[in-house]
Amino acid sequence: MEKEDDSRAATYTTIAPGPDFRHELEIRRSRFITVLRRSQNEETARSLVSDLRREFHDAGHHCSAFVIGPDRMIQRSSDDGEPSGTAGIPMLEALIKRETLPKVADLSDVSVVVVRYFGGILLGAGGLVRAYSESVSAALDLAPLVHRRRLRLCAVEVPHADAGRLENDLRNAGYIMAETGYEARHAVLRIALPDDAATISEAHARLASLTAGHRELQPQGTEWVDVPL
Repeated sequence: MEKEDDSRAATYTTIAPGPDFRHELEIRRSRFITVLRRSQNEETARSLVSDLRREFHDAGHHCSAFVIGPDRMIQRSSDDGEPSGTAGIPMLEALIKRETLPKVADLSDVSVVVVRYFGGILLGAGGLVRAYSESVSAALDLAPLVHRRRLRLCAVEVPHADAGRLENDLRNAGYIMAETGYEARHAVLRIALPDDAATISEAHARLASLTAGHRELQPQGTEWVDVPL
């Protein structure tokens, strides 16, 4: 399974943390109930189908799709009894082709289920493709989305007396500060940087300038964080 730290992508878009997002359309008397869930593994994605089968046990279809991982390597879909290719694949394409910025399609860690109650009017293959695709797209139009960015964590040890001033200087320079640790002999400032060589090199130079060359950043691995769109 792909790990976030092993990915080539340093950022992607996903559903904001919180409860499942729901949206409903009526198309030619059929109800299409779309449910989106943030899912960072297949188990969570598949559990959405199980949960909705129990909740909407009398529905005719529980069609699903999901895309997982920063590089979107895991992609699955199911027609759940609808004619082959009329539900799951259109739903998956609505996820993977979703542009979160102009010409940028990077939505991932999202599972979606469309629950269908048949209304008595046959839609035909083309009508089903449009209905399932539109259901997912309409839900994504309204769902809360966030960027997920991989940040490089670095730390610097400073005397307690200097910690507040240096932290303020780094914040004023535009750096994202993680939690500061206070140990017996010194404070440890933690900086979260975009995971690219140029930005990290610039941060080293800025710290050297602020401390007259007396302090250096020490790498502490990476962390994925949500940032607003």
